[in-house]
Amino acid sequence: MSFTIITDTSANLPTPYLKSEGIQAIPFSYYIDGKEFTCTDTETFNCREYYELIKGGMRVTTSQITPQKYIETFSPILEEGSDILFVSMSSGISGSYSSAETARKELQRKYPQRKIHLIDSLGASLGEGLVVLKAAEYRKNGMSVDETAEFLLNYRKNIYQVFTVDDLMHLRRGGRLSNASAIVGTILNIKPLLKGNEEGKIVTIGKVKGRKSVIEKLAEKYDTLVKNPEKQTVGIAHANSYEDAELLAKLLKRNNPPREIIIAEYEPVTGSYLGPDALALFFESTEDVRLK
Repeated sequence: MSFTIITDTSANLPTPYLKSEGIQAIPFSYYIDGKEFTCTDTETFNCREYYELIKGGMRVTTSQITPQKYIETFSPILEEGSDILFVSMSSGISGSYSSAETARKELQRKYPQRKIHLIDSLGASLGEGLVVLKAAEYRKNGMSVDETAEFLLNYRKNIYQVFTVDDLMHLRRGGRLSNASAIVGTILNIKPLLKGNEEGKIVTIGKVKGRKSVIEKLAEKYDTLVKNPEKQTVGIAHANSYEDAELLAKLLKRNNPPREIIIAEYEPVTGSYLGPDALALFFESTEDVRLK
């Protein structure tokens, strides 16, 4: 391979795919009752049990990836003589990208002959994962690490990320909504419609009454904004909401069927901020789509 692609576990990509493409995922840590956990294998993560425990009141805390962890991961690869392209969770919702920048500065002094490109995906879950998929595609097509990084910095702007959550209280705890909004929304069965904006931050773009209606709204956003669906891979992520994820996939195929749909369970760190039954959709559109 002409260069090494690395991401973090927020990208939510299936473990078999990562292995087949030789892509490493640096794990985020999460804590339950003070004990540290990581999830490095999507095949062994018990999604149902994890989100049922959160629904039952289990509290989860998280931490960002440290500069030292990046240094420990990158150093052997650089030592072997390979350049690195790292795709990160959005800097708009995590400080881990900043940690990667700190690590890069130190490693560039030690390995001045090597290239280390950091790509802020401006997304999370498969919003980040789609950028990783595109990086692997570019590498297969023979692009250099410099060319791939340049193209990805533009490509990431085209990824539309829209989602909903079942319980607004999880967003309130994460500082995304006011306490009053969370309480009113829960009582009235109002489901927020949210997206990732141009800075990779989470913003509310609407509220819909009822779960089925908000799933229809996700599909409506797709039908309105998707570009060249027959050529792209679309991502759906969920937090123990399998039936709703399948329903959304069916709705996407109704008018503008994509080439491929990846359905993934939210890994435990990102999922802990959204809560059980979160449902998200990720697809390609135009460069200004994050403003819509």
